[in-house]
Amino acid sequence: MSEFVDSLHEVFERLGRIRTRRMFGGHGIWHEDRMIALVARDTLYLKSDAESAPFFDALDLPPFTYERQGQSMPMSYRLAPADLFEDRHEAALWGRRAYEAALRSGQPPKPKKTPAAKKTAARKSIAKKTPAKKAAVKKKTTKAASR
Repeated sequence: MSEFVDSLHEVFERLGRIRTRRMFGGHGIWHEDRMIALVARDTLYLKSDAESAPFFDALDLPPFTYERQGQSMPMSYRLAPADLFEDRHEAALWGRRAYEAALRSGQPPKPKKTPAAKKTAARKSIAKKTPAKKAAVKKKTTKAASR
């Protein structure tokens, strides 16, 4: 994990607990099981929507964009204002705006995986990888043994 991403726990301390996770070459930032921000190349982008866009527009903060098949694809995350790194009150305010935008997005919260759930998911993944032939042979052998 990058030093920058680690520092976000302190930046958002007045907002509350955040979780970070590596994803797509960057990091996702979650609060209350909702993704409120992303970090790409040590740059913070906050979740935004039509209701919060005027706050970003007033500071001329652009959206996060990526290239796909030669086209620029903007996302619903906008560059975070520099003041939030110096002022914990500002960080909490912008963090709440991002959290509210995440709530309004209609996406269900991402449930945390417990160690037991991770083991179950791993077993299911292994079961899916078992070739159909082996499964069919296994069934035939079981039927023959039960006769």
